[in-house]
Amino acid sequence: MVRKVAMTPESRERLDWEGRIIARVLAGEVRAFGELYAAYAPSLFSRVLMPRLGNRAAAEDALSETFRVALERLGQYRPDGKSVYRWLSRIAANKAMDMHRVKARTSRALVNFEGLLGPLREDQGPTTELEESQERARLTAQVGEALGALNPRYRRAIELRFFEARERADCAQQLEVKLGTFDVLLLRALRSFRKAWEQARATEEST
Repeated sequence: MVRKVAMTPESRERLDWEGRIIARVLAGEVRAFGELYAAYAPSLFSRVLMPRLGNRAAAEDALSETFRVALERLGQYRPDGKSVYRWLSRIAANKAMDMHRVKARTSRALVNFEGLLGPLREDQGPTTELEESQERARLTAQVGEALGALNPRYRRAIELRFFEARERADCAQQLEVKLGTFDVLLLRALRSFRKAWEQARATEEST
């Protein structure tokens, strides 16, 4: 039976309870970690993650990552007379910050990617129909070459998000990953595409 523990104040009873749970986990009883999750996950979600992320799916991803990291690093935890909740809160806040950083980097990468694809989608000014057709064919071939150089998972992430115009949540579901994981995957895919694109352009210019 999971015991419910009051969040405040940091009573000796609660600190003792946390110490026993942590000792059990470190002794190999990993299932005991679920008691810490049950006691503190709701507060971490509502007080730490949702205010920072403002998106339920993102907050759920961050919460999952918080406890994954906490379990991996539990042997490094030192209570110093304070509740483990404070330690978990710092991990959660860092995870939320990481998500914001990934989002910002992904936004910049998206702008660059859209810039690369722009000539395939827009009129290019006073060119003849034949010249425009030839330019589009050339760019299409370069895009195909760059995509072909990516690993299949990166290529599929780009195809789902841009060429099939699916929502992020749908893309994540198709790739069987969490939403936050998909954002990281897409960022890496876009970076790889950019590198492959530049290599293809350099090859063309040297011939």
